[in-house]
Amino acid sequence: MSSVSVRVPGSTSNCGAGFDTLGLALQIYNTVTLERVEASGAHPVTPADGRAADLVTEVMQTFAARTGRAVPGFTYQITGDVPPARGLGSSVTVLAGVLAGLNHWAGEPMSREDLVSALTAIEGHPDNAAAGVLGGFCVARCGETPAEYAGTVRIEIPSELCFVVVSPVTEIATKASRGVLPTRISHLDAVRSVNSAACLTAALATGEFEKLRGAVGDFLHEPYRLPGITGAREAIDAGVTAGAYTGWLSGSGSSVLGLAPTGNAEAVSAAMSAAFAAVGVESDARLLIADNAGLVVRAGAL
Repeated sequence: MSSVSVRVPGSTSNCGAGFDTLGLALQIYNTVTLERVEASGAHPVTPADGRAADLVTEVMQTFAARTGRAVPGFTYQITGDVPPARGLGSSVTVLAGVLAGLNHWAGEPMSREDLVSALTAIEGHPDNAAAGVLGGFCVARCGETPAEYAGTVRIEIPSELCFVVVSPVTEIATKASRGVLPTRISHLDAVRSVNSAACLTAALATGEFEKLRGAVGDFLHEPYRLPGITGAREAIDAGVTAGAYTGWLSGSGSSVLGLAPTGNAEAVSAAMSAAFAAVGVESDARLLIADNAGLVVRAGAL
């Protein structure tokens, strides 16, 4: 086929204390469409976004190295609703879309687990990569470093849970955000973070959602990232007060998220948005449910 389109869900990662481990796919999508260019020596036509062009180049190199297949000439287009640099896995939607498209053209030499492994090596951590490819709530295991993917335990999330995502206008690049993290934390903070991540995972796995109340407490990254996002801590707290089970900083931000029963979602959204407005920060609110399908590949346009 001369064209292939790949729809990839955005995702929220870390989910509190599950740093570089927990990712959850959401029903907000980007679609990457590749068009074959048969001319010898053709190169991808890049959009105005230079960062996207860099991602595409890295994917091409990774695909060739991992499969031993030549990369054909192609052009690409990225469309959709996942905002860049807001902590919703936008880079993975581009990476996964191009990688899965090339894989489709080559006859699927890479499995979905292979795709996650390749994306993890590029991203440096598996949380968004696993969620974007596999869908659902993903507990991604790594090897000696977070860039070495070792498998995923995946849990489907019911539609009775609503993920209220409120995004201030501020863009935050993941690489820059990692620069504020300390090189060491206390043993107590490590224990409390492990406890929180385990409780969140168990509650989502068993469906005992009421036990999510007060379960998310992070001491690995949020204490260092939240102060740099005006109104973020206040927005999370306001969401919980308005009826969310819990809340967290989505990825490295700037989006914050409230996890709520669907019946409370509108009130949670209003409260979180008002908290940002109270400190003079404009924001966008989205009421999302989980995506349990992961990426979808179609020959031609989606």
